[in-house]
Amino acid sequence: MKKKGFNNLVKWAKPHLPKLSLVLFFSVLNPLLYSYVPQFIRYIVNVVFDSNLTEGRITLPSFLLSYYDTFKNQLTAVVVVGISLVIFQAFRGIIMFFNGYIRGKLSEGIAYDMRVSMFQHIQDLSYTYHNNVDTGDLIQRCTSDNETIKSFLSSQFPQLLYIIGSFTFGAIQMGLINKTIMLVSLVVVPFTLTGSIFYFRYIKKKFEIVEEAESQMTTVIQENVNGVRVVKAFANEQFEIDKFEKENRKFADESRHLTNSMALYWGFSDFITFLQYVLTLSVAIFLVKTETVLAGDIIACLMYIGMLVWPIRGLGRIIGDFGKAIVASQRIDEILSISDEYENDGLEKPEVTGLIEFDQVSFRFSDSEVNLLNDVSFKINPGETVAIIGKTGSGKSTIASILVRLLECESGSIKIDGVELKDISKRWIRDKIGIVLQDPFLYAASVYDNIKIALREIEQEKVYTAAKMASIHDDIMGFEKGYETLVGEKGVTLSDGQKQRVAIARMLLLEKPVILFDDSLSAVDTTTDLAIRNALKKNSRMLTSIIITHRITTAKEADKIIVLENGKVAAIGTHEELAHQEGLYKNLWDIQGALEDEFLNLVERSEIDE
Repeated sequence: MKKKGFNNLVKWAKPHLPKLSLVLFFSVLNPLLYSYVPQFIRYIVNVVFDSNLTEGRITLPSFLLSYYDTFKNQLTAVVVVGISLVIFQAFRGIIMFFNGYIRGKLSEGIAYDMRVSMFQHIQDLSYTYHNNVDTGDLIQRCTSDNETIKSFLSSQFPQLLYIIGSFTFGAIQMGLINKTIMLVSLVVVPFTLTGSIFYFRYIKKKFEIVEEAESQMTTVIQENVNGVRVVKAFANEQFEIDKFEKENRKFADESRHLTNSMALYWGFSDFITFLQYVLTLSVAIFLVKTETVLAGDIIACLMYIGMLVWPIRGLGRIIGDFGKAIVASQRIDEILSISDEYENDGLEKPEVTGLIEFDQVSFRFSDSEVNLLNDVSFKINPGETVAIIGKTGSGKSTIASILVRLLECESGSIKIDGVELKDISKRWIRDKIGIVLQDPFLYAASVYDNIKIALREIEQEKVYTAAKMASIHDDIMGFEKGYETLVGEKGVTLSDGQKQRVAIARMLLLEKPVILFDDSLSAVDTTTDLAIRNALKKNSRMLTSIIITHRITTAKEADKIIVLENGKVAAIGTHEELAHQEGLYKNLWDIQGALEDEFLNLVERSEIDE
């Protein structure tokens, strides 16, 4: 599992191997170069000021040492060595800058790849998946988990090599000065490594708990922001505040436990670091008294201790970040490992005219044992307007979802112009069969842009024509800015009826041969409903319309009415036929028809009075 988690993590760096290789190379080169800095100081103290050390014990390049020997004046020698050190450090600075530049490109390249992969895969996941996923958790995986992985691969992972290089080169240089001091400095390393191993195992589990708590809190926030109008309509603010407080408290408690664990580790690490300094200094002082080492050696060793201390101290942070990155990579891989809906796809791309045949079609959701549709059979001819009517839960919207392959039927046959639906490409059938939902999604853009959202290049007149057919043109022209009126997020600045009509205009603009209206006329008045249907009938092109509705006045104008009851086709016929046939449709008509007659009588009387 650990190996799989690590592989899931590093796979994002593989496409950027050249950049990663450069970053890793510089991460090792930088501490190697720094390990020579104390040697400049050591040369000045031991050779220039004391002349008690032979040049052979200084690890600086021989050409530099030969050059330094030409200066017999102490002040001149110090200035020359100092200038050399400045030039050397400037060279290191250039390398560090170049390393940071490459690391930045590596970081954003990895993040870009992850965002694209996640977004594309999420787009291709099934309708069922999106119906059951927590949006807040999904957003967190695409954002904070993405940041965690890119940060580790571009920063913490190279930093790990820097730590190893710094520790190794510092220990070697210290050993060349005095092996006793080196061994004393390294004696605490096993304790630090042991603590780090236990810390890694523990912190990984804690990060998983914290990530889960954060995702639950994010979901509450996302749901509340999306449903703010409902919350205010029911004066339910306090309930939402309490719900958020509960998840927020849970996240805060888990984060505090994690912080406490990290504080304990850092405290332990600081104690080890302090102990390392104390032991090394004590031994160094003793060796100075015995004249085993010189003053310059001790100064250099103290600088080298920094190359050992800080890497050891930072190891816990790197290990903690590694654990967090492993968790983040597993969370992202959970999404990417889900099969997309196109793995089970057809290849056929037939011409679609609107001939639709259902033959004993049954369907049930995977989490249910009861069929929502049972042996449903009917036929729709090209150019027909067909209404599907039934009680809530009778399977009307399920038929619409099956027709565009958002859902797959359990058994039976569905043919589109003589071709089995399961053999037709999903993208092709969705390109030919449009669906307008009851609660359509509108983007935070102008009304004009929302109507032409699926067509980048379109004549303005066609947009206006589609809007007129959807009976929304007059409403739009009544806005202060007309078609340039900005629509709030999810269309909150428009009424439900206006949103539905904008969505209808958007679909009509695409000129698909088949359009499904999934209760998408429910928020418009009867007069507007009739105007839209009349406009569709007058449309010159062949259009097959399937209208899912609860409104009998909408259904009665259809060429054919399909009545669903308990997941089965209870009746098929025209309004005149079904209105005189005992059953659900007649019962609904007796109620809604009477109301319609009363409404029409009131309208007629008001016109006479005028």
